[in-house]
Amino acid sequence: MAQQDSISIEIVNVLGVRIAAINIDKAVAQISKWIESNTRTYICVTGAHGVIESQSDLNLKKIHNLAGMCVPDGMPTVLVGKYLGHKDMERVRGFDLMDKTVEYSAAKGYTHFFYGGKEGTPELLKDKLQERFPGLKVVGTYSPPFRPLNENEENELKDKIESLAPDIIWVGLSTPKQEKWMAAHLGQLNAKVMIGVGAAFDFHTGQLKEAPEWIQKISLEWFYRLLVEPRRLWRRYFYIVPAFLFLIFCQLAGLKKYNLE
Repeated sequence: MAQQDSISIEIVNVLGVRIAAINIDKAVAQISKWIESNTRTYICVTGAHGVIESQSDLNLKKIHNLAGMCVPDGMPTVLVGKYLGHKDMERVRGFDLMDKTVEYSAAKGYTHFFYGGKEGTPELLKDKLQERFPGLKVVGTYSPPFRPLNENEENELKDKIESLAPDIIWVGLSTPKQEKWMAAHLGQLNAKVMIGVGAAFDFHTGQLKEAPEWIQKISLEWFYRLLVEPRRLWRRYFYIVPAFLFLIFCQLAGLKKYNLE
């Protein structure tokens, strides 16, 4: 696993999930190191949603904790890290991680494969990013059906990636689907780093609009997204966020102990 070829990254215990006390520059540097050392691993972009899902889904918690790193996507996890003394810890959104990594890799010559999104989205993503970053090498795309792949589709995908050998597979599925997909395919695909970035495909292609910068700065992006996608996100913000706040209070107050497995 990637921990054997990693830069110095401290870990924050957030309800038993290993969240990297990291910033965007360190995250990109770590990805580059893994590619250069031919390390096979995956990265979870994890906020309160993934942490709370991990409390009832122990397999998901294991997947998070076996990842090369879980970067903090969301201010709640960042604030926990800062409270525990990690002053340089910053939010690393899937959108930003993709943006910075793609920009860096255009000069380095790293190759990319886009997996996820509805039909036409990964191809549009390729066009948009290559327009922004000339020289970017996107070697393949795949838009999966909403159901699990059947055996023939799975074999076709593996054969395709075997021949293309991308440095990075970007996985644009929802949590926890993307985390489980990456863990299930670790060691089965001829690729180095898999990175689950959720809705980043839709943001980069303009199919979803980002919150204004001032809203992001005051940590109200969640409210903006709820207004834009109420049907999909209401459960996340009316159940998951309060649950996270209650449980993290119990952890920080010493009322409940969470071990890193």
